[in-house]
Amino acid sequence: MIVAIATPSAQAAVGETREIPIVFSACTDPVGSGLVSKMEKPGGNVTGTSDAVSAEKIMELAKRITPNIKKVGALYNSSETNSIAVVNNLKDYAAQNGMTVVDATVTNSSEVQQAVSSLIGKVDAVFSPIDNTVASAMPLVAQVANKAKMPVYVGADSMVKDGGLATYGINYPVLGQETANMAVDILNGKKAGDIPVKSMTDMDIYLNQATAKAIGIDIPADVMKEAVQVFDK
Repeated sequence: MIVAIATPSAQAAVGETREIPIVFSACTDPVGSGLVSKMEKPGGNVTGTSDAVSAEKIMELAKRITPNIKKVGALYNSSETNSIAVVNNLKDYAAQNGMTVVDATVTNSSEVQQAVSSLIGKVDAVFSPIDNTVASAMPLVAQVANKAKMPVYVGADSMVKDGGLATYGINYPVLGQETANMAVDILNGKKAGDIPVKSMTDMDIYLNQATAKAIGIDIPADVMKEAVQVFDK
């Protein structure tokens, strides 16, 4: 069996074998990224778990923390299908709620600083999905945004830990447990392609209090109370 974590690893594994069972974990858009043709019955030798998040839910959280958001900068890698899917969700939400989205796309981590800098003065907040390229440069994103007093809402708890202000996202230990359960089922005789891809429905609030202080924002008490984890550095 091959257990592949995140979309690039899973795509590489799928490209190598049609026989060895593959269980992917934390792949946001398994269909769009070509890992499976259907979520309900993947077929072949592949199944796994999705860490898809709702841009709508994250923006609803953002409005509770910073209510006056009208323009949002979307910071993401334009070649990551996972990121495109979530940003499209963001744009749908924005269109329905009188908001505008300004794209700031990158193709590699060396472009992230310039991309986030290009948004300063143009938007009220920055949004980045679970994007491997942006996540790898998240401390740099936070540095630029904090200097400009700009809130950055992100797709993953790790990105909050690295300086993002907040997310409404996946509990990754639970995601890992679900992935392990699938692996056990396959070892016990089930075919990977017969096991539906599982999307996580339980989401949690993650906050970075140090970032809030740096940009001069007081996180509402009710949001603090609901958070499962508050980072303070």
